[in-house]
Amino acid sequence: MTPAVLRHESDEHGRLLRVQRAPDERLLGVVNGYCGYVHAGTATARRREIAQDQVTIIVGFGPRLRVSGPGHAAAEIDCFVAPLHPSYAVTEEHGGLRGVQIDLSPVGAHMLFGIAMHELSDHLVVPLDAVLGDGVRELVERLECARTWELRFEILDDYIARRVSMARAPSPDVRWAWRRLCETGGRIEIRALSAELGCSNRHLVSRFHEQLGPSPKTVARLLRFQRAVGSLTAARGRRFAEIAQACGYYDQAHLNRDFRELAGISPSAFVASLLPDGIGVAA
Repeated sequence: MTPAVLRHESDEHGRLLRVQRAPDERLLGVVNGYCGYVHAGTATARRREIAQDQVTIIVGFGPRLRVSGPGHAAAEIDCFVAPLHPSYAVTEEHGGLRGVQIDLSPVGAHMLFGIAMHELSDHLVVPLDAVLGDGVRELVERLECARTWELRFEILDDYIARRVSMARAPSPDVRWAWRRLCETGGRIEIRALSAELGCSNRHLVSRFHEQLGPSPKTVARLLRFQRAVGSLTAARGRRFAEIAQACGYYDQAHLNRDFRELAGISPSAFVASLLPDGIGVAA
């Protein structure tokens, strides 16, 4: 697997290097992808991290990142998990940043962490050692000392594959429901989803709390939102009403409300805040 390399350099945003690679085939359905990054040459950089439909691990090599969000005190942190959460965050870095980002499917995150995911879902970020244990420091040191990005990704492949090989597989109903939600972009009614499974709404909510964190309704909302984000980014803000309808919103006002809660800004302000070369969203 050949990594994709993105480079950006400007007076405003400094020098950025991003190296992306898909996971080893052993981890399909568990890991969505890896991204190594080096940001340098900026005095202070603030970015908006909008709500996601995946779970993200940040393994930072320094310095620490400042993370804050609505209803959450600011945290200075280097290695952490960002669980499924129906809100946004603002990150602030001072003078640069280095590390690796691991994007996990929600069902893959449960296998890797081996804990009830609702313990994480009320938080914007959770320290990585609180989820993976004290041994995670050795992993961080190995990743930081590795000479190449490819070697770092191979270390992660082996570490994650070893943990998930010993994990309990997701329950069939959660795996099936997650697949159906993804197939429909979050547009399927939760009652219809329960009926297809032949279970009660209460049963499905309980399973989701354990293995994904949020309720099925919230997970569907995050999927719809991310679909809208992709469409707006590609269209550069045109056809708001058409995109709202295509992504399962009642109308454009419904889309606007979701953006204000899940991104902290309106759809038009989101498009205007997109940074060049896909390097993020300005805050």
